[in-house]
This record gives sequence, C-alpha cells and structure tokens, in this order.
Amino acid sequence: MTINDLVTHYVAFRRTLGERCNTTECILRSFCRAVGPGTSVRRIRSKAVAKFVAGSGPVTRTWHFKYGALKGFFQFAVSRGHLDKAPLPTEMPKHHSSFVPYIYSRAEFRRLLDSIPSYHRFPSRIEPATLRAILLLLYGAGLRRGEALRLSVADVDLANSLLTIRDSKFFKSRLVPIGPDLTKVLGDYDRWRTATHPSAKAESPFFVTRRGTAIQRWNVQDAFERLREYAGVRRSDGGRHQPRLHDFRHTFAVHRLTDWYRQGADVQRLVYHLSVYLGHARLAHTQVYLTMTPELLQQAGTRFERYARGEDNHA
Repeated sequence: MTINDLVTHYVAFRRTLGERCNTTECILRSFCRAVGPGTSVRRIRSKAVAKFVAGSGPVTRTWHFKYGALKGFFQFAVSRGHLDKAPLPTEMPKHHSSFVPYIYSRAEFRRLLDSIPSYHRFPSRIEPATLRAILLLLYGAGLRRGEALRLSVADVDLANSLLTIRDSKFFKSRLVPIGPDLTKVLGDYDRWRTATHPSAKAESPFFVTRRGTAIQRWNVQDAFERLREYAGVRRSDGGRHQPRLHDFRHTFAVHRLTDWYRQGADVQRLVYHLSVYLGHARLAHTQVYLTMTPELLQQAGTRFERYARGEDNHA
C-alpha cells in the first residue's frame, strides 16, 4: 500500500473515533510529499523519517508535533500488518520551551478597554461593542478564543447566567456559569446586537461582525493586535511573543488562584473545580498556573508559612 493511501485510511479511522485530526493530517500529508505519495509504506526508512522530522532549523516543538503524528501513524500501520516495525528515530532531542504566557495586570486590561472607542476610528470588521464584550468574556470566564466565537444565541442563557460550550477542545462540551457582572456585560451586548442586527435567530452566532455574520478567528486576532499596540500593552521581559488573546485565559486562571490564596480558601481543593471550569482534560494542565507569577508565588508562600506555623488548615 502507498503511503498516501494509508494516510487516508489512518485519518478516516481517527475521525471515526470522534477526533478532528486536522493538524495530524496536515503533517502526514506533508510527509507524503517529502517521500513521494506513491511510495510503498514498506519502503519508508528511518533516515527519511528523521530528515522530515528534523526540518532545517533548530529543534522546536514542531519536531515533537511531527514525531507524535508519525508515531501514531506507524503504530497504526504495524497493527494492520503493513509494517513489521515503525521506522522512527531512536533518539529524541530535548526541547526546553522558552515561551512564557503573558499575565495581564488589571491596569493593563482596563487600558485596553478604555482604548477601544478611540482605537476604532481605524476601519475594522468588529464593532467596538463587540470587541469589548469578547475581551470581557475571555478575561472574565477564561474561555478559549474559539469557544467564545462559536457561541450561538441559544448557548448564552442570560436568565440563568450560564454558557453552553459545545464541541470544544478534545470534543468536549461543558456548562460554564458566569457571575452577575459578566452576565450584565453580555446582556447589554445582547440588547445592542438585537437592535443593530434584529434578524438573529437561536442558531445565529452570538458575536457578529458589522455585517451580522460570524466572526472569524483572524478578524478578532487582527483587531486585538492593533488595539494592543494602540494601548501600549507590550512585553518588557524579553519574551518572544507579544501578549496574545489566549493569554486572557492564563490571566483568568492566575488571578482566580491569587484571589483564592488571599481569601484563605482551600486552593488545593478548588483547583480541581477550576480545571473542570476551564475544560482541561487533565489536572496537570491547570496546575501549571500555580507557578506562573511572582504575586501568585508570594501568596502561596505566605499561605505555606501560615500553615507551617499552625495558623492555617489548608496547605
């Protein structure tokens, strides 16, 4: 069987399990082009695999993404009798990521919001009211960007302060309760959208462009990057990437944990609830936030000191 045909079978198999498999398919199709789509699977050698995975630059996360995609593919080939052994590299380089998410201060977030009216003298597909509501939702509920943009009118239950997040990462859906302040923000936006785009139905997108259509990721990404530059919110720690939309999710988690420490709450217990709220597949994905900022570490250190002295029962 050719490598191209087997990739087709493998991707179809993964999708029957409920996976999107888009990134994996992209990597495997690229590998097909590199070795020749008509090449027999049995003629693939580890040298060709190693060359494809290595690329032409330094080792980055891409190496591990490629390796992971090919590992699953070749394991599938072996299990179906197309190969006796997976032709994978025997040594895996270590990759130490230098990327650190940006945690917005409350003052920076306020500056972003205050800059929206004047910033929008520049053309944009997203109106000021829409951009403001999206940023407040990302910051106030820790949603992923795609989760917010995929919300339909029916998914936003303002009467019960509840959001329905459908088919998110890992194909999971969840209910996200929101507080009264965020409920008011979304209620105000809902009334504004109803007045400006009255044709919206239950299945229509909750957040819309100037034309009343669904907002694409690049629409809000472009609008935010220009807003961030206009507001002067930039990294000063030498980080590779400037503050991103997704960093609002990190900020939500860190601020929530910091507030819990300040309140004397049982953080080790509540972090499980935070993990479910964020839609994380594993608790470890949430625990990474516990060491993200000096302020959070200081609060945790203060809590531990109180515990060591016998003043606090929540370690």
